[in-house]
Amino acid sequence: MADYIYLLQTRLTPAQQTALEGVRQVAKARSMTVFLIGGAVRDLTSGAPIRDLDLAVQGNAGRLNKELQKAGGVLIGEDEATQCFYYTFAGGVRLSVGSTLTVSYPKPGKAVYKPATILDDLHRRDFTANAMALSLNDGSFGLLMDPLNGVADIENRELRLVSNYGFLEDPSRMIRAVRLTARLGWQMEEKTRQRYENAKAENAMTVLQPWLQRYELEEVFHEEDPLRVLRRLEAEGWAKVLSSAWGSDKVNEPELERLRDMVGRLESMGIFPDPSAAYFPLLTAKLAPKEVASIKAAFARPGFAEQIAALEADTKALATLFTSKGAAAPSDAWKMLFAAKPEAVLWLAYSTKSAAVKERFEAFFNEWSQARQKIPYQVMQEMRITPALPVYGELVEKLFYAVMDGKLETPEAIREYLEPYSPPAPVAPVTLRRKTVKREAKVTKARGKKLDEAGHAMSLAASASEESGAASGAAAGVPAGGKVEPEGKAAADARPEGKTSATSAMKKVAAKPTVATTPAVSTAVKKNAAKPAVATTPASKPAAKPAAKNAVVKDAAKKVVAKPAAKGTAAKRPAQAASKKKAVGKEIVSKTAAAQKGSAQRKKVGATPAAKKKTAAKPTSGKTSKPVVKTKTKPAGKAKTKR
Repeated sequence: MADYIYLLQTRLTPAQQTALEGVRQVAKARSMTVFLIGGAVRDLTSGAPIRDLDLAVQGNAGRLNKELQKAGGVLIGEDEATQCFYYTFAGGVRLSVGSTLTVSYPKPGKAVYKPATILDDLHRRDFTANAMALSLNDGSFGLLMDPLNGVADIENRELRLVSNYGFLEDPSRMIRAVRLTARLGWQMEEKTRQRYENAKAENAMTVLQPWLQRYELEEVFHEEDPLRVLRRLEAEGWAKVLSSAWGSDKVNEPELERLRDMVGRLESMGIFPDPSAAYFPLLTAKLAPKEVASIKAAFARPGFAEQIAALEADTKALATLFTSKGAAAPSDAWKMLFAAKPEAVLWLAYSTKSAAVKERFEAFFNEWSQARQKIPYQVMQEMRITPALPVYGELVEKLFYAVMDGKLETPEAIREYLEPYSPPAPVAPVTLRRKTVKREAKVTKARGKKLDEAGHAMSLAASASEESGAASGAAAGVPAGGKVEPEGKAAADARPEGKTSATSAMKKVAAKPTVATTPAVSTAVKKNAAKPAVATTPASKPAAKPAAKNAVVKDAAKKVVAKPAAKGTAAKRPAQAASKKKAVGKEIVSKTAAAQKGSAQRKKVGATPAAKKKTAAKPTSGKTSKPVVKTKTKPAGKAKTKR
């Protein structure tokens, strides 16, 4: 289903929308419902050009006549039988307003009308494609009423009779059927075609009402391509019914085509004239003046004949203004053309013989219109001139005219022109900053995985250190397992004091990521830290063992200084140690040098400074325990003494 609200807003010209809104407001003031009906709804649905607007009100349409004329409508004719009034509005808009009626035919061609509802009015129409209505009332605006399924026939591009006896009751429908098929390129539905042929054979046209005959004659001049329609009517034999003197051979065809081309050019520029009055002299170019006058007098709407007569006078007045000093600037001439009657603009552009006027029209079509594409929208954006400003639309029009007149040729001139319209820069918003609270860094999955792998590597190193310590103990006469049975109370007290778990030592090292060692030093440190304190009897080589341990530390330190750590030994370290690699390396070198110096001073001494403090704090009972050598990356804290 089509969105008819959208179609009304986009398919109608601005002048048609203005005229339609005027009728709506007048009907609303009179508390009368109004509907758009007939060909306008058909053309909205099919996509054909909308040439005129037909409206119906529930009530007496004559009550709106005076108000519509005050609203800008010019009355050009009326049909008393159907209570229908015909107007022209500014911009070349043709519009009719009639009452909703129902009709009956006691005799062929004799219609009797009565007031009715909008649905009854649709059932009296000629074809289903014309029996549709759109509500223009508040609360139901844009609502489609299609009781006879005219949309389906529009999709099939067919004309279907509403009544089976439609051609016999009103023979003007036969002329209208030919005219619509010629204009739209449609076909009559099969049964409708049969009824058409039957009515034609029965000579039903003899009961044609005079007013309808004159109405159909005038409608030919309002067609978009009147020559094609006239030729189709001639082929069916209806042209002679409309006018015995007029035919396609009386038409100036080349000039008619040139005029139609001018209509298209003006419509592309936004000027929408009603070309009917301009078509008339070309369609009757080869008729005698007397015959032309008889055709004018036969029109159902006398106002159309008046429009034809006034066309020449309106065109001369426009030509005088168009070449005056008041239209010297391109922008002034542009405004003048859009303010004038579209029909006068059309006839002036087509019929003028003045070279100056022709030159100005060529500039109008080819040069002046290009100024809209040169409006400096980018500079306007930079200067904060956006559509949100109340004067934006008015400013764009002013820029269009200024560019057209050649006043904004340089960037400096553009900025100078726009400066009064540029709003001040917005004040920066005040932001209140809160103190950021430092949060502990969360251990990511990747970092946690590295820590787990580093811990596993330390565990393996501790196991190797224990095995090395066991081997050294065996060489010194210590039983397997790294323990020597102590003798006496002194030996019993010394065991837990010197006993150190390799795993706990590794955890202490891992818990302090700021101290990192190279693989070589780390291995030596782990070995010394992993060796348990061994208590020996006096006969167990008390002096030789510490010297050997100091020698191991010294050799390890030399290896650290002489050879850097091999790659791959500790490829996976915690993120903290890796980020401070250089600082830790210096610390290792300094500690290694300190270890070498301490080793030289403690020759033949059986304990580290921490061990000496422990020994001084707790005297032994005459038995000498084997001194313990401990090398750590960080000085050990106070040792716990078992009481």
